[in-house]
Amino acid sequence: MANPRYLAVKLLCKTFSGGSFSNIQLNSGLKNSDLDERDKKLCSAIYYGVIERKIFLDYIIGQFSSRPPEKLDDNVLNILRSGVYQILFMDNVPDSAAVNESVKLAKKFGKTSASGMINAVLRNFIRNGKKVSLPDGKIDAYSVKYSAPPELVESLVNDYGHELAENLLADALGSPPVTVRRNTLKCSEEEFIDSLGRINAEKSDILSECFMLSGGDVTATEAFRKGFFHVQDLASQLCCKALSPTENDIVLDICSAPGGKAFTMAQLMNGKGKIMAFDLHEKRVKLIRDGAERLGLSNITADVGDASKYNAELPKFTKILCDVPCSGIGAIRRKPEIKYKNFSDFSGLPEIQYNIAENALNYLEVGGELVYSTCTLRKAENEYVAEKLLSNYPELEPVQLPFGEKFGNMADIFPCHFGSDGFFMAKFRKVR
Repeated sequence: MANPRYLAVKLLCKTFSGGSFSNIQLNSGLKNSDLDERDKKLCSAIYYGVIERKIFLDYIIGQFSSRPPEKLDDNVLNILRSGVYQILFMDNVPDSAAVNESVKLAKKFGKTSASGMINAVLRNFIRNGKKVSLPDGKIDAYSVKYSAPPELVESLVNDYGHELAENLLADALGSPPVTVRRNTLKCSEEEFIDSLGRINAEKSDILSECFMLSGGDVTATEAFRKGFFHVQDLASQLCCKALSPTENDIVLDICSAPGGKAFTMAQLMNGKGKIMAFDLHEKRVKLIRDGAERLGLSNITADVGDASKYNAELPKFTKILCDVPCSGIGAIRRKPEIKYKNFSDFSGLPEIQYNIAENALNYLEVGGELVYSTCTLRKAENEYVAEKLLSNYPELEPVQLPFGEKFGNMADIFPCHFGSDGFFMAKFRKVR
C-alpha cells in the first residue's frame, strides 16, 4: 500500500515546480493511489497544510538548517516542510512519528545522505520548544505568520488597511466551508436535507437557500445526483442577488464557466426568461451544459464565445453578469498556491477586464443593469476598472447593491463581512 506522506511530498514537488492548481493535482494523485480513506485524509492534510504555510515553514527550517531552504533539494525541502507542519499543526501525530517518518521518506526518495540533516533539523526544532519568533516590521511579520509573500501583504495593506488585510490572510489558513445552493426548482428544503444522508447541513442566515455542508463527499450524495443543489460559495450567490434577474429578463453571463452563477440566476428566474452563457473554450462550456442538465435548468443556453470581441448576432440584454478573469486572491483559502504567484503575472489583467466589461456594454439594453465582479481583492482589478467604466461611459449610473448602505454600488467583500471568500462587485444601470 502507498505511503500517504510519500504521496504528499511527491505531489508537493509537482505543485511547486509545475504551477498546477492544488485541487486538480491532489484529486489526480489520490485517484491514482491505493490509499484507504484514512490515509487519503492524512495525505490531503499534509499537502494542503504545507501549501498554505510554505513561507512560515521555510522560515523555521532556515533557522535550523545550515543551508537556506532555497538551496535544498526539492524532495528534501518538502520532506522537511511536511515534518515541521506535522509537528506544529497535527496534534494526532506524535513528534517522534513526524521525525521518524520524515527520515524514512528521505531514504524512500533516494536521499539517504540527507536523512541525518532532516533528523537534526526536526529534533532541534522540537528541543527548542517549537518556538517561532516573528521578524520585526508588520509587513515581514504578516508575511511569515500568514505565509504570504511581502508583495501580496503590501498590496492588501495599501489597498484596504491592516485590519482587512489580516482578516483575509488569517482566514486563508483555515479550512473553507463547503457551501451550496439548494435547487428551488427541484426540491423542498425537507427533501434536500433528507437526501443528504449522513452529510450535515447548516442553513445560512444571510441567504435563505444557501447551506454549509460537512461530514463527507457532498458530490457522492443522492441529493447531488438528483440535482438538488450545486456547490457555490456564498459570495458568488450574493453576486447573483446583486444582479437580481427575474423571469422577465434576458440575461447575458459573458464569462460563465463552470456555470455556478448561471445556475443560481436561472433559479432566481424560476426557470423562466432566458440566460445565454458563454465561455472561451468548448471544454469549459461543456461544464455549464452538463451542470444545467443535472439541475434541470432549461432556461440556460451555453456556447463558445470570446468575451472581449463583439458578436453582432447577439440580442440586447436586460441584465448582464460580467464576472471577469482575475488574480483570484479572494479565493486563496480554496487555492492557496495563488498566494505565491508573481505579481507581474497580474499586470495585464486590468486591461483585459476593462475590455471585457466595455464589450459587454454593447449588449446592454437602455434601462438594463450590469454587475461587474471578480473573486480578487486588488483595487487595480476592481474599483479602478469600475471607475474607468463610469468615467468613460456617461450613459451609466451607479446602482446601490442590496447589502446595506455601507457597500454603496461597489462592494469589497472580505471573510469578516459574511464568512465568504473574498469578492468584489459593482453594479451599473444604462440610463440612455
